[in-house]
Amino acid sequence: MAILEIQGLQKTFGTGELAVNALQDINISLSAGELTALLGPSGSGKTTLLLCISLIHEPTSGTIVFDGETIYNNGWTGTDLRRLRREKIGFVFQTPNLIPFLTVRENVLFPQELIGITGKKAEERAKELLDYMEVLHRSNYLPALLSGGEQQRVAVARALANRPKLILADEPTAALDTERGMKVMALLKKIAREYQTAVITVTHDVRMIEGFDHVYHLKDGRVENTTNH
Repeated sequence: MAILEIQGLQKTFGTGELAVNALQDINISLSAGELTALLGPSGSGKTTLLLCISLIHEPTSGTIVFDGETIYNNGWTGTDLRRLRREKIGFVFQTPNLIPFLTVRENVLFPQELIGITGKKAEERAKELLDYMEVLHRSNYLPALLSGGEQQRVAVARALANRPKLILADEPTAALDTERGMKVMALLKKIAREYQTAVITVTHDVRMIEGFDHVYHLKDGRVENTTNH
């Protein structure tokens, strides 16, 4: 079963003569363990699409079905959307955005606390993920003491903390050099296959998406072409 089904998605900003169609007739399907890349020039709609998928922007029309639930139907509230984001979606950004006054370990514990997971269970999950990301030896460090690549690996660990069905990565390698960027993308690929987590990443660097299952090329708010592997 698909983790994410998007049909006929449209997002319009403004009304009347000032209306801007940021997204038009977007159709995407993604299953567990699959990797999808969104490519396109600035202004093509990549970030807007990611914001709609992350349930931050409500689409003007179209359907989003996530993990079997049709979003925005049946009286969905802001609380419902926040709960779904916290429990089922992990986010990785251009910069790590780690909480600077929390240690590496505490940064990975924090999202678990938001959904009520604490104590031994949370600690074991944090240790497992930090070990997986090869930064366990940095557990008690503050983020400022880590390299950029290490910080981004901690950010990926944090994104996985609540066992999400979907990871959304917005230019996760933009602030890294090529070697470190390739390592982060290799980790996302490994995570998708081993954890059966669906991954969607926005990138401008086609070198980073070798081995991805689906590549959507956006232009002027539309999917110009699609490559499936």
